[in-house]
Parts: sequence; structure tokens; C-alpha cells
Amino acid sequence: MDSPITMNHIFDLESEFLAIFELCKAETMTSIERMYALYQATCYVLDCDVPGDFVECGVWRGGSVMLMAYTLLSRGCTDRTIWLYDTFDGGPPPGDNDVQEISGRRAQDILDERERSEDDPFWAIAPRALVESNLQRTGYPMQCFRFISGDVMVTMPGESPARLAVLRLDTDWYQSTRHELKHLYPRLSPGGVLIIDDYGYWRGARKATDEYFQTVDTRPLLNRIDYTGRICVKPFEGR
Repeated sequence: MDSPITMNHIFDLESEFLAIFELCKAETMTSIERMYALYQATCYVLDCDVPGDFVECGVWRGGSVMLMAYTLLSRGCTDRTIWLYDTFDGGPPPGDNDVQEISGRRAQDILDERERSEDDPFWAIAPRALVESNLQRTGYPMQCFRFISGDVMVTMPGESPARLAVLRLDTDWYQSTRHELKHLYPRLSPGGVLIIDDYGYWRGARKATDEYFQTVDTRPLLNRIDYTGRICVKPFEGR
């Protein structure tokens, strides 16, 4: 799990972000560094007028989407659609490529030794009703949230936005990450932002990302956020 937040983490961060983070942090497992990257991505696409919707794949309790919504509201924006892809009952089973980088252990072995419970972060179970309740607290228009329930391997690309400005992927496993990139990255507007949450934590997420970007004409600079998160701005040339 992430280390405690100290002054070394926050002394240079905007007061607006810190206030928003306080409202979201109980509903996310994401580090303050990755939450700040998402805040910056949201501000960037608004400042640069990058067209498109916002998407998160793997939302757990909705903390990251809450941060998107609060940030949009802080900038006077209430008309961007935010898509939430999740089973809302925990993730599908991991595959052979899904290995914890720090330990070298298979994800399935880790799950097998833990009780399936909403209290266990590895299972990432959060009912849709809980997520909706958290999002209602933000004050962002509820009609702007699109809930896509189910395995992304089934729901995508049938239910997908035509154009994206921010794409955040946090479904952990190789198959889902590869599938999401295949179907959503081409829809990300030039100048749009991609965030991969588990690139450094689960080997499958890294493998899927690296393999996918070998297939595009113009590869982006995938920059490190923290030990696991990666971020890039989609180039204005290529696909």
C-alpha cells in the first residue's frame, strides 16, 4: 500500500488541489501523486480546450471520478460527460500475465489467500449505489455520469464515447488494459491525457501498455508519476 502523506508530498501543491483531495481521499486507494496527476490532467484539457469526455475504467468507490468532478466544477465546467466502467462487484479473474512486480507473485495466488470482501482493497469491490452516493456529494450534475456496468471485455466498445479528453485506466490486469487501450486510445483527442494506474505494480498492465504502443504510428512519452502510475499526452500526429 502507499506510504503515509508527509510535508514532502504536499509543500509544492496548490491549495485548490489539496482541498479537493481531502474530499476524495477516503474513497480511493490512489496515491496523492497520482491524484495530483489527474487533477493536472483535468485542468490541462480544460485550459487547452481539448474536446471529449472523461473516462475511468476501474472506479472502485469513485474517488478519482470525484476528483474529476470537483476539479471541473472549480473551473466552472458542468457539461463534460464522465464515463465509469466497472463491474461494481470486484474485478474479473486475473490471468497468467498478472504478477505483482514487487513480490513476483501471481495475482491469482494473492487473491486466493484473501477473503473476498468489500473491506479488502485487493478485491476492489464497491457497489454501484455507494459510488453514486459519493458522486452525488460532489454536486456535479448526475446526468453527466455514465455508468457502464460489467466486464469491459463485454461492454466495450459497444458502449463507448466517440471522443475522449482524459482516459484513466485502473483495471489492473493484462487483458482488460490491452482491450481498453485498443478501443479507447484511438478515440482520445490529440492533446488528450492518458493515465495508466498500475503500470509499475502489475506486470500485466505494463505488458499490455508496452505491446499496444508498439502498434501506433506515433508513440507518446509515457512519463513516471510515482512507482506505479504513468501519464502521457497524446501526440497531435499519428493515431
